[in-house]
Amino acid sequence: MNYLSTRGKAPAVTAAKAMLDGIAPDGGLYLPETVPQFSAKEKATLRTLDYAGAARLVLGKYLDGFTGTEIASAVEAARRSFPADGPVRIASLDERLAVLELWHGPTAAFKDMALQLFPRLLPLCREKCGDVRETRILTATSGDTGKAALEGFRDVPGTKILVFYPHGGVSRIQELQMQTQTGQNVGVFAVKGNFDDAQTGVKRLFSDPDLRDKLAQKNVVLSSANSINWGRLLPQIVYYVYTSFRLYEGEAVDFVVPTGNFGNILAGFLAKKMGAPVGRLVCASNKNRVLADFFATGVYDRNRPFYKTDSPSMDILISSNLERLLYLQTGDPDFVAEKMRALNGTGAYEIPAALREELAEVFLADAATDDEGLEALGSLWRERRYLADPHTAVAAAVYEKVKDRLGNRVVLVSTANPYKFAPAVLVAFPGSPCDGFEAMDRLFELTGEPVPAPLAALRSAPTRFSAVIGPEEMKQAALDA
Repeated sequence: MNYLSTRGKAPAVTAAKAMLDGIAPDGGLYLPETVPQFSAKEKATLRTLDYAGAARLVLGKYLDGFTGTEIASAVEAARRSFPADGPVRIASLDERLAVLELWHGPTAAFKDMALQLFPRLLPLCREKCGDVRETRILTATSGDTGKAALEGFRDVPGTKILVFYPHGGVSRIQELQMQTQTGQNVGVFAVKGNFDDAQTGVKRLFSDPDLRDKLAQKNVVLSSANSINWGRLLPQIVYYVYTSFRLYEGEAVDFVVPTGNFGNILAGFLAKKMGAPVGRLVCASNKNRVLADFFATGVYDRNRPFYKTDSPSMDILISSNLERLLYLQTGDPDFVAEKMRALNGTGAYEIPAALREELAEVFLADAATDDEGLEALGSLWRERRYLADPHTAVAAAVYEKVKDRLGNRVVLVSTANPYKFAPAVLVAFPGSPCDGFEAMDRLFELTGEPVPAPLAALRSAPTRFSAVIGPEEMKQAALDA
């Protein structure tokens, strides 16, 4: 199976090359030339497999050139970073509604689901491509990807990872997780501006021939750990496959996904295309409702105010993975390239009405404000004794708006542990607001829910990284690392 660029002006490459490069030379994103299908036998097997077994099966269908032993070894190495009973937990709220908890890994966020596995695959990619250069990984983060990528690639031989996050645009706990990161091959920079400034800066570096030439002289090649890299997106397909086959004995399941960059929900779409019993996919936005508006109108327009919200990992106006959805739905790289040129030029594009109607058969979309999220968060705790983080609360609030349009049982995708956002969570409880570790202590007093050990350990962790740079300084940072 080869991989193609969504923009059609780059040669087809192997799975290993797609994951090693991260982004295609024409600026497009890699996708497999066809989406593999589950056979009837595989569907029956998936109803009995544990999570690692499902991961081996899914990855094996995409990773031509990788042996079964190599895939199994990578999956097992990643599995050891999670609790013994498995990386995901499903909390049933009632007969119709459940929560899929994806935050039981080492950084207490769903990004661990991919970023404990992808770093085990990347050295194999280098070997299969015969590439002995250092892989310098550049990653923009709206909060959770950064720490998960840093932890996943920490001291991986032949790699160096640099993370850029929006200064003042992540929670204090998220910032401390990055600033205190250990490892000899890691670097962290706060970037003046918002996440889109950091993400656009990273994309610009990938297409900078001068940077590429200077790094080549140092025997260095760039790659990415954002979901623009297929190696990040592929492992996320697994939890949709696993959950949909195992939860209700193979009955169709609708998923409500809090999303900003569109990677998480796109993984669910790919699982559905493979034949997993995934029903509707609900795209839940926060006040930065660019995706909700796109699905409602067919117009993607980033020319709007940018809001900092209680769910900072979703504070995004340029949703990179939407490009992949357009390609998957149309199969037309010229159409995709035209829309991406418009986005880069005017900041907006529109899709035909017929395409919008096709997408509406699978996707629902709506948005929730901070107040609506807090109301949902408080209701989950008071009525069900379930403690959610602000991103999961957005999903819960959007679910209430669209539930009458869903015909299957529903899973809310929970992306982070609530203690990562303790001050915001506390607003849903009576009492005086507080910040930092005081907020974590207060939340524990009120709920009795345990604080994850990696978050508790931040109290005494020394700060290693405190640089604040402008977007124009990112190139030099990437060169000097």
